[in-house]
Amino acid sequence: MPHTTPLLLGLELSGTGAHPASWRRPDSRAEELFDARYWVDAVQAAENAGIDLAFLPDSFTLQSTGATGRLDAIAIAARTAAATRRIGLIPQASVTHTEPFHLSKAIASLDFATHGRAGWEVTVAAGEAKLFGRKPEQDSHSRWFEADEATEVVARLWDSWEDDAEVRDIGTGRFIDRGKLHYIDFTGDNFAVKGPSITPRPPQGQPLVAVRAAESHSIRVAVHRADLIRIVAPDLAAAAATRTELRSAVAAAGRDPNQVRVLLDIDIHLAATVDQATSEVAQLEDWIATEAPKSVFHIGTPAELREVLHQVETDCAADGVVLRPLALAAALPHLPALTPTLRERLGLPRPANRYAHA
Repeated sequence: MPHTTPLLLGLELSGTGAHPASWRRPDSRAEELFDARYWVDAVQAAENAGIDLAFLPDSFTLQSTGATGRLDAIAIAARTAAATRRIGLIPQASVTHTEPFHLSKAIASLDFATHGRAGWEVTVAAGEAKLFGRKPEQDSHSRWFEADEATEVVARLWDSWEDDAEVRDIGTGRFIDRGKLHYIDFTGDNFAVKGPSITPRPPQGQPLVAVRAAESHSIRVAVHRADLIRIVAPDLAAAAATRTELRSAVAAAGRDPNQVRVLLDIDIHLAATVDQATSEVAQLEDWIATEAPKSVFHIGTPAELREVLHQVETDCAADGVVLRPLALAAALPHLPALTPTLRERLGLPRPANRYAHA
C-alpha cells in the first residue's frame, strides 16, 4: 500500500555509535558519555536536522565490547526533554525485571515533561536474572508473553484516569473526581494489578509504543501492541515484503494497519566522500572486527543516503527508517543535509530561478 504520510526519520543514539570501536575515534566524546551535555547535544543536533524520533537504547547488562556502562534511557529522555521542542523521545525499557506500574508512571511522566512527545520501546532481558535474584532465567517465549501482559497493564494504567478527572474546584476543595479514576483489575499469569495509576492520563492519552519485530514471539507482541514496529531486512525488497506481512497480521489482529508504522533499521556511516567513509569504517574494523550488518546499510555521503531514503519511500519498503550511526560523531554533522525541504516532502521540484542565466 502506498504511503499517505512522509517517511518518518528516526535516529538511534547508542552511546558513541553502533560500532563497538566508535569510542576510539578522537571525536567520539567518549569521556562525556556519563555527562548530560553529551546527550543534550546529540538530541538537539538530531532535532535541528529534522529527525522525527530519537531512540535511546538501554539494558541492565554491560556491553561485551566497546564503551562500557550506561545511563538510564528514561532519565536521558527526561533530561533532553527541556532542551528540545519537536523531536519524539523513545527510550527502551525492559519489562522482564521491571514492574509495569513503575514503567507506566515513568513514561507518563516523560510525556508530561515533553508536552506529548514520549514513546516507549518495549524490550525484554536475557541473561540478567542473576543481577536481580528475583526469578530464574526465562526462555524467549516466557519473556515475550510476560512483555505482552506488561504492555497491556501499562496501557490500562494510562487509561485509568479519564481526561477530565482533575476538577480543581477551589470552592469545594475537590481536586479530582474520584468517579473518573478507575481500577484496571488486571489479573494475568505474571501480574495482578488493581490500579489506578497515581499519574494523570498522559497528554497523548497513550504514548507511542515501539517493538522490534525480531523473532516470532516479539512479532506477536508488535502486531498486537505496537504503534511503531522496527524491522531489519537485507535489502529493500525484503523490507517491503516484511512490511506487507506485518500490515496483514495487524489487520488480522483486528487493528487498523494504517495506524501502525513499520520502521526499517539502516546502519550508516557518513562522510564528505565515499572514499573517506569507506576508509573510516575500515579503521573501525581494524580496531574491532564485527559481523556483517544484519540490515540495510549505507557507507557514503549524505546525498547518497537521501537517495536511499527516497528509494525506501517509493518502493514502500517501510513507513520510516531508524538510522543507526556506526559512529555518532561522524553522523551528526552531516544530518542537516538529510532533511528534506517542504517541496521535497510533497514531491515538488525546486523551481528554477527566473533571473539566472541558462
